[in-house]
Amino acid sequence: MKINNMIRPDLKDIKPYSSARDEYKGKGGIYLDANENPFDNGVNRYPDPLQLELKRKVAQIKSVKEDEVFFGNGSDECIDLLIRLFCVPKKDEVVMLSPSYGMYDVSAKINQVKTIQVSLNKDFTLDIAKLLKKGENAKIMFICSPNNPTGNAFSKKEIISILKKFNGIVVVDEAYVDFSKEGTMLTELNKYKNLIVTQTFSKAYGMAGLRLGILFASSEIIAWLNKIKPPYNINQLTQIEALKRLENLDEVQNQIKTILFERIRLETKLIQFDEVEKVYNSDSNFILLKVKSADDVYNYLIENKIIVRNRNKQPLCDNCIRITVGTKKENDFLLKKLKEFSIKNK
Repeated sequence: MKINNMIRPDLKDIKPYSSARDEYKGKGGIYLDANENPFDNGVNRYPDPLQLELKRKVAQIKSVKEDEVFFGNGSDECIDLLIRLFCVPKKDEVVMLSPSYGMYDVSAKINQVKTIQVSLNKDFTLDIAKLLKKGENAKIMFICSPNNPTGNAFSKKEIISILKKFNGIVVVDEAYVDFSKEGTMLTELNKYKNLIVTQTFSKAYGMAGLRLGILFASSEIIAWLNKIKPPYNINQLTQIEALKRLENLDEVQNQIKTILFERIRLETKLIQFDEVEKVYNSDSNFILLKVKSADDVYNYLIENKIIVRNRNKQPLCDNCIRITVGTKKENDFLLKKLKEFSIKNK
């Protein structure tokens, strides 16, 4: 596959905006080039437009090259930029799973790109043949693994099979990969030119407030993304805090272990309640459960200041509630209130 042939034709001659920090390659000096306030307060200067220090650190941790890393203002910006880069409005298509993360569909529609949604099987597994058939004319395929809201991961073998047969770009959204035994597709990055992997600082790293998404792809794709992104899309404070977090990976790993322990504990306890009909297997930091009445459970928890997601109206998720794994104290309170509800409605 030639990536250049996949790029939106009207972007091929684009001249990216050249910021002041792009033009000056040195360090230090008297900065009179960017019309900034000259009085130092820590953030009076524009941030590094290419986040080079942060890229070096992430590349080292993830065992990839620096020029294979891109940062977005949340994974949502990465999704949006990919659609803009590859898809011609009112002409091209993207294909995605259903149910899955809603921003693939929203971003495509904002960019006037047709969406094709392919239903998972009733047990939330992939129907690869149907996915390839319905998406045969699509430019991009989005696969969220582990999937949101179902919580299950798809096997590397399945995704590799798709990569080999699909004629477009395959974006594997690994927002929840740190909680999954299946592992990352980053090991396959150099084998498949059409593979893009997205991850995030929002989940395992505990920095959702920063809005920092990570995209891994070939250096060719990254170079194109750098051409079309806003010049300073990642602010200085975000870069500083992300670097600090990466210096404390032991704490990150300990929090992941705690979340996984609590997830197992919740799964074991939840299935004992009369109101709960099924607890789906999870490879993520949340649990999807099927209850007798999702609306009633949701409203009761809201009354008790417990906020969960009612997924009742999503495909294949009739009467399903999605619950994020909290702290032990939060989970204990959740279990207490669900027990009360079950007894009350027995």
